[in-house]
Amino acid sequence: MGFHDRLVTETKADQEALFAIPFIQRALGGNLTLSDYHAFLGQAYHHVRQTVPLLMATGAALPERCRWLIAPIAEYIEEEIGHEEWILNDIARSGGDAEAVRVSKPGPACELMVAYAFDVVHRHNPLGFFGMVHVLEGASVRGASAAASRIVGHLGLPSEATTYLASHGELDQDHVGFFRDLMNRVDDEDHGWIVHTAHQFFRLYGDVFRGLPAPDSNQETT
Repeated sequence: MGFHDRLVTETKADQEALFAIPFIQRALGGNLTLSDYHAFLGQAYHHVRQTVPLLMATGAALPERCRWLIAPIAEYIEEEIGHEEWILNDIARSGGDAEAVRVSKPGPACELMVAYAFDVVHRHNPLGFFGMVHVLEGASVRGASAAASRIVGHLGLPSEATTYLASHGELDQDHVGFFRDLMNRVDDEDHGWIVHTAHQFFRLYGDVFRGLPAPDSNQETT
């Protein structure tokens, strides 16, 4: 078994627990309100805007034996630049206040997840960041495109208001093979940290969804 298969196998229960969270179940079932959607995008903005800084920090902290990862990380950076602006555009196109989100602070769960990511990179093992990549890209491949189509249908939004979810479902599908190849090349001594941080990020990312507002029967859906 290659390391990527081991990573998937050892975190399968974590992913199932993530997708069992009521907010995600409502998203996949097409039962979000517009307020729900904006709340999700607001937190997504705060962690997505840190993706490129985290990748840069990871590259800068790599030990000599992992210098081969510089080029793949540069490729990731090139693809991720500006994605937080896609989120702000989706907020604006669906009637939300994008500028208010831009200047807002992240929720506690989102702030802790990002802080943990930087902590792993700077204090422990920079390759631990790939545990976060596994969580976010895996979740995106499994549910982003489906959630986007259901949000469009349920809320009557234009497809241009779900570019972040729809495009990431497609982009991250393309990333799967790329990520698999990278993980199958990393040294054995880094495997433990990547698996450990993946477990942690599944919990931390789940807390972001658990911290979103509960459904309100009085909310309008459009």
